[in-house]
This record gives sequence, C-alpha cells and structure tokens, in this order.
Amino acid sequence: MNLILMGAPGAGKGTQSAKISEKYNIPAVSTGDMLRSAVKAGTELGLSAKGYMDSGKLVPDDVVVGIIKEYLSTEACKNGFILDGFPRTIPQAEALEAMGVKIDVVLSIEVPDEKIIARMSGRRVCTCGASYHVEYIKPQVDGVCDKCGSKLYIRDDDCAETVANRLKTYHAQTEPLKDFYAERGILVTVEGQEEVSDTTALVLETLDKAQA
Repeated sequence: MNLILMGAPGAGKGTQSAKISEKYNIPAVSTGDMLRSAVKAGTELGLSAKGYMDSGKLVPDDVVVGIIKEYLSTEACKNGFILDGFPRTIPQAEALEAMGVKIDVVLSIEVPDEKIIARMSGRRVCTCGASYHVEYIKPQVDGVCDKCGSKLYIRDDDCAETVANRLKTYHAQTEPLKDFYAERGILVTVEGQEEVSDTTALVLETLDKAQA
C-alpha cells in the first residue's frame, strides 16, 4: 500500500503513522529524512538539494519530488510506504503524479481546530524529555516534572497563537489537497477521537476497507 497521511499540525499523524507502519510492515518516510539520505549518499539530486539547503533556500518541488521518487524505488519501500508531510501543496501533488509515483490511498485525520489548540497549548515539557498535559497527563505537582523535579515549560511551537497560525497555513495551502485526491477517488477520512487507541482502531479499519 502506497499511502499519503494528511492532517492538521497536532492531529496525531506521527502517532498513527507509527501504528500503520507496524501493522502493514511499510516504512513511514518524511521528506526531511529522504533529503538527508540523498545528501549523505551524494546522489545527483542530493547534491542539488544540498546546494539550496546550504544557501538557506527552499529546495524546489521538482528536486524534492525527484528525491522522493528515488527513495521510494529502493528495497525498503518495495511493499509500500507512508508519506507523512508531503505533498503539502497542489503543485507538489501534481509534480508527484507527473513523476509517476502511484498513490493508493490518501488518509486524512480530521480534528477540529479548537481541539488541536487546546491539545497543543495544554502541553508542558521538561528539559529531561518528559511530556505532560494540563488536562490529560498531569504531573503529581503542578508545573513540576515527576521524573527529575525540574520546572515544566511551554514550547514555542505549542503557544496558542503559534498553533493558530500553523493551522491557518494548513487550511490555506494543504487542505485543498483533500479535494484534489477526492476527485481521484482515493481520499478517505477518519475523525480523530479523544483516546489515541480509538483513533488507531478507526484508522486501521478504514485502511483495511480501502484495500478490500
């Protein structure tokens, strides 16, 4: 199965990607990983991407898609793959099609913005790596890490204003992909649940049906 995983920032794509990867024995691949792999391998496309990255410029879509196609043709992806974080725009999706990359299913995890903002802005982290939430995973002492006793803090990425801006960008640039793939008859959606395990059950059930 060749799968694209969609969903707003904070919708839980990373968690579900790992569960899908485990069940279907297919790798979850991120654009960043593929770029770094191509640069390290010194491929022609990798060297081209490195030039843009070293100068602080965005790597053009055609170079990124070329690297993705190169990576997806490796032995690791022979039984399928999960693309998480690409494509992000319709031009990228069109470039993917033009390169002949076949996609079987596009799964979109749907979570309302207000829930995402509450979920992410309620997250508290510690320098030791522990993570908590003001509603769902509370520390024993408010604002203090259970593991090392350090003071918990809010990551910049989790501030409500930052999350709202990221969601705005997602709705403007990436969400139109749902119509793009719906027209091709390969879009399926799952409503994100309060419990991660419930979302996982729905995701796997939906993918089983899509493959039947």
